[in-house]
Amino acid sequence: ADAPVKLLRLTKEEAIQVAKDNGNYKDREGLLVMDAPDEQYYTNSLRGYKEVFFGVLMPSMGLCKAFELIPFESGFVLNHPPVGAHDYVLPWDCNRRINALYTEAEEWSALLECNTIGKLNKLTESGQVTRIIQLAEALQEKKIAQIADTIALHQDLRIVFIAGPSSSGKTSFAQRLGIQMAVNGLRPMTLSMDDYYVPRRLTPRKPDGSYDYECVEAIDIALFNADLKKMLRGETVQVPKYNFVRGEREYRGHSITLGERGVLLIEGIHGLNDKLTGQIPAGNRLKIYISALTPLSIDDHNRLRTTDMRMLRRMVRDHQFRGHSAEATLQMWANVREGEEKYIFPFQEQADVFFNTSLIYESAVLRPYAEPLLEAIPEAAPGYMMAHRMLKVLRLIRPITDISVIPNNSIMREFVGGSIFKDVL
Repeated sequence: ADAPVKLLRLTKEEAIQVAKDNGNYKDREGLLVMDAPDEQYYTNSLRGYKEVFFGVLMPSMGLCKAFELIPFESGFVLNHPPVGAHDYVLPWDCNRRINALYTEAEEWSALLECNTIGKLNKLTESGQVTRIIQLAEALQEKKIAQIADTIALHQDLRIVFIAGPSSSGKTSFAQRLGIQMAVNGLRPMTLSMDDYYVPRRLTPRKPDGSYDYECVEAIDIALFNADLKKMLRGETVQVPKYNFVRGEREYRGHSITLGERGVLLIEGIHGLNDKLTGQIPAGNRLKIYISALTPLSIDDHNRLRTTDMRMLRRMVRDHQFRGHSAEATLQMWANVREGEEKYIFPFQEQADVFFNTSLIYESAVLRPYAEPLLEAIPEAAPGYMMAHRMLKVLRLIRPITDISVIPNNSIMREFVGGSIFKDVL
């Protein structure tokens, strides 16, 4: 019907009344009590119905030429056009096992009454957020221990592949899994997929002529599988170390012998791709997919984007430990996402185990680190609009400034510092 969407400015009292009228004041209460000036309160109106959305909406509904409402489990999926389009939608595959990970996280956070920013804010203000941190960390440790138990129960499992998108916390997860495996009497050993890069002169190139280090063909698939097969036969294998300066593999005397209780942990973006791992018998391998799938929403109509939280993790880590500016992180994020869409997400359903590295409190911890970095991005920068959008969300969150309660083996420590693991940075 091409109904118009109107943007209305409200006082705080009017915003509170809208939330009460819509029946979602409980979720909004922790946001509306924030010390913000009245001009920051807006609502969108469509045919008399008012609701707040954190982002720019279309001025009229007729601009949306295509969408789908797809029944799914106890609710539905709104399938909308991809970025940059408005007149078509891409097929949505509802048969994805990873959806169970979302559902589990949402149910757990709702059980703790900490599934929205408003509720997290109230817990922070009342001093109860320490218990939320402890529960979130305990849940992850319990699930990592369960994975280690599964590995120990199956004696033929000798190789564990760990894959996931950027800033999922793969390295911390692998270290913690190795500790739990050792508790079960196993001997975890690590092997880096990056050390099996082909020589730089043989690396495939992108259309613009730059090297494509993220494609599976950048790995010496034949050598990688040959070495793994030798290890499975009990042989001692001299493993390479890739010299990124020279662009060549080098052998520096490091060898691996699995032995009776040895299990190889291999982290890399192609760990789920059968083109790389298909030569290893299924009974000898376990594929683990990890990602940070936040169950925390702004409120009942506004989600926190999973990719946004990963980007904030990376921005904070890159600034603290790699000397990168927030602007540099934003500039390369599109390329990172493109690589994930090509080489990680299409293979996630091939995983045997899924693990969620998101911590329900992490947005409040990341705010004090990320906010000044985002504020420093100039308006003329290409990433300014994204920075502006993320600042609007971060400023809704009560910051957690005392991080002493976060364990030193936490995945969060990989990004804010203080990790007991030396190889995570």
